[in-house]
Amino acid sequence: MDKHPMYYPIMADVADATCVVVGGGPIGWRKIAGLLDCGARVVVVSPDGVPALEAAERDGKLVWHRRRFRPGDLAGAALAFAATNDEAANAAVREEARREGVLLNAAYGADQGDFLVPSVVRRGRLILAVTTGGASPKLARRIAGEWERTYGPEYEAYTELLDRLRGRVLSSEADAERKLLALGELLETDALERLRAGAPPAEVEADCMKLLQSKLQNT
Repeated sequence: MDKHPMYYPIMADVADATCVVVGGGPIGWRKIAGLLDCGARVVVVSPDGVPALEAAERDGKLVWHRRRFRPGDLAGAALAFAATNDEAANAAVREEARREGVLLNAAYGADQGDFLVPSVVRRGRLILAVTTGGASPKLARRIAGEWERTYGPEYEAYTELLDRLRGRVLSSEADAERKLLALGELLETDALERLRAGAPPAEVEADCMKLLQSKLQNT
């Protein structure tokens, strides 16, 4: 049996990082859209592209070289993505990425690149990601779909609420033991259920803080 890579899961900050996507079709566009959402500086190399790519270029969201890939296109890139249906072009991208030390995602074969792009569910700063290591992308998408239904939009507000409450607990004058006790209570409130029901976040936060105060006060 072939030994498959043991991938190291990581969340990367690509804001303002140059990322080169070779290929402007539907698969390439999915890579591009995800990178734009994260604030990357996207450079696309492709003779043609989907309408969404045309619109993104018109809006000044990316740089698009309307031609085939050629040596030097990965200069200064933090990440590269090979997403064409041309085996020769994909091979050329892979060779330059290896030569230049640029991490490569190969849409045409997980074993041809250095990293995978998982199926993702985003709820603000809450990010759920799943991959099968290239074994079955459809399974990964199915699991992500289940997460979409389980972790609704209320989780974005809930995550931000927890962050604010945690900050207030840590900045309090309580001793370390009481802070630890209060932090342990953060997930035990009814905040999530109330947010899901449409309660104002500020009101929920105020009520949660009242409950936490009892854990922080010296008695």
